[in-house]
Amino acid sequence: MADEQDLLLREIDEELKQDNLQRIWNSYGMLIVGGAVALVVGVAAFKGWQAYDLKQRTATAAQFSVAQELASGGKPDAAKEAFSKIAADAGAGYGMLARFQMAALSANNGDAAAAAGAYELIANDDKLESVYRDLAVVLGALSELNSKSGATALTARAEKLATGNGPWRYTAKEVSALSALKNGDNKTAHTRYDALTKDAAAPQGLRNRAREMLNVLSGK
Repeated sequence: MADEQDLLLREIDEELKQDNLQRIWNSYGMLIVGGAVALVVGVAAFKGWQAYDLKQRTATAAQFSVAQELASGGKPDAAKEAFSKIAADAGAGYGMLARFQMAALSANNGDAAAAAGAYELIANDDKLESVYRDLAVVLGALSELNSKSGATALTARAEKLATGNGPWRYTAKEVSALSALKNGDNKTAHTRYDALTKDAAAPQGLRNRAREMLNVLSGK
């Protein structure tokens, strides 16, 4: 992971030399919330194990593993079909996680608009805990920013999360800075990244990324 981070920062520095903020967004925007995705996978899977009896949860876990293998094996259509079945048949834990995975598949296949729409459905599902709905807001906002659809509903909601005290507030702050950058408001982006670098409570990795983006915006 450290090597990947170093490579990412070196590539950002290379883009800096070419002074191309748009290309930086295109290259790195979808990497920002990787940690959040990993976390929801772990937590939701745990919720799934809590929700079922042993026989049922073991079977669902096996189905989910097969769907993941299809996704990682370059078979997105088959993976989406498998996740769709889990989303329809499984309980709240694995069912919800399957919905996240289906949205992620759309994003990974370059259909940011479809991904944003899928995340918005999760974000608007009152049956889910707020921690998952809020995560869908953040992920959906990032998909909106990476889309040409012009949709901004989730981005606006992420802006509100950035000013709150929820568990995804720092990721939302980073997305809000990216939003400003994407919209050409470099001054606001600089202010938001600067605030993140100075926030001792923010995750260190996020602060490091914010510092790198400040360097980009400052032309260093």
